[in-house]
Amino acid sequence: MATVIQKSTLQFLVALTEHNTREWFNENKDRYEAARKNHISFLEDLLQEMQHFEPAVRGQKGKDLVYRIYRDVRFSNDKRPYKDHFGAYIAEGGRKSVYPGYYLHLAGNNNSFVAGGLWMPSAPHLKAVRQEIDYNLGAFEAIVEAPAFKAMFGDLRGEKLKTTPKGYEKENPAIGYLRHKSWNAIMPLSDAAVLQDDFLQTVLHAFQALKPLNDFLQQPLLDVGKEG
Repeated sequence: MATVIQKSTLQFLVALTEHNTREWFNENKDRYEAARKNHISFLEDLLQEMQHFEPAVRGQKGKDLVYRIYRDVRFSNDKRPYKDHFGAYIAEGGRKSVYPGYYLHLAGNNNSFVAGGLWMPSAPHLKAVRQEIDYNLGAFEAIVEAPAFKAMFGDLRGEKLKTTPKGYEKENPAIGYLRHKSWNAIMPLSDAAVLQDDFLQTVLHAFQALKPLNDFLQQPLLDVGKEG
């Protein structure tokens, strides 16, 4: 039987949001370890099922997908020591990959979501993706403007330039997408959805819907690698 996200896992994340101190965390380390174990077990089952449509996940382990709970506060005005969520990223090459991938964000108070796409690529990768969208706008629009995709994720998200990117005219029919510095699709998740017995299927369904976007964004990055 597939792993389900336990109510205690979300309850821990809610409590951590309210009591984000080292003292509280140390006193509740057992709760953290239990929640983390539940999360990783869910990810193991997710990886197993994702192999049916995403070859990049083969050989990856749940524990390697997760981000550390500890925040780096050295250069931040926000000195809270811990993240208030569990995050996991699945992509070719692992969690630190430069390629597009699939993200699962677990948090309390109805703040969970699944997401996919490409986040803040390097300058050569950014240029390559913009060129791909410019050359193949019809194929890109067929993915992100499909009714089923928009029903699930809404409009494409991601930080954008306020001006027109270098090398493009503002009249370019793709300009709305070319201004992006990230291309992300996000589907919010309620606590009730996260705690359902079929939550694994919900995530898998969303990730399958994200695969065409990821495949489109990845191809020009692979070509950059070949040129290098």
